[in-house]
Amino acid sequence: MRFLKSMVGRKVVMAVSGLVMLLFVIAHLLGNTTIFAGSDSLNSYAEKLHDLALLIWTYRPIMIAAVFLHVFFGIQLTAENYKAKPDSYAIRKSLNSTFAGRSMIWTGVLLGVFIIYHLLQFTFQVTDPAISADRNFDVFGRPDVFHMVVRTFRRSAVALVYIGSMIALAFHLSHGIQSFIQTLGLNNEKTLPFFQKYGTLVAVIISAGFISIPVVILAGILKG
Repeated sequence: MRFLKSMVGRKVVMAVSGLVMLLFVIAHLLGNTTIFAGSDSLNSYAEKLHDLALLIWTYRPIMIAAVFLHVFFGIQLTAENYKAKPDSYAIRKSLNSTFAGRSMIWTGVLLGVFIIYHLLQFTFQVTDPAISADRNFDVFGRPDVFHMVVRTFRRSAVALVYIGSMIALAFHLSHGIQSFIQTLGLNNEKTLPFFQKYGTLVAVIISAGFISIPVVILAGILKG
């Protein structure tokens, strides 16, 4: 397709696929934070997700496609940028001069590795079968997701990997949100500082939300 061969077309695909993943991350965070209300809330949330299996399996191909396209074109565009001459546009220089911008490919790689580990840990539950929610149940006979999460994050090494990955997510999102706005053509020299500030703020809030879970477990505030 001619659209996907153009620089603009591939950036649009990157922006749309990134938005799909961002919406998923926000929904995932909102669901995960039910852990602060106790085991019943998180296990009830997990049970509701199980009941929506048909909807979730319908959505998963969309997510897989979004991740694939985002990774594929991200690598492709990064390789082309390395080969190209430095861009003379002031706005683009400003956008790419941040640490988040320069490290996008590396934070993306780290997040890719983390996603695989995260799926093995909590979705497929193969990294530590002894505490698997599929093998342990709460008093209502539901898979005990709460205790699986708590027992997992009691191990400082696992918690630190999770925290480090969420810091990488913050950097990736902060630049990704700015890039999304740039692709839409909504930024200029006047609006760029606004989007940089609030894009970073959104990224930090999302990252901090995820990080708060292993932190409160490590600190012994949330017990199971």
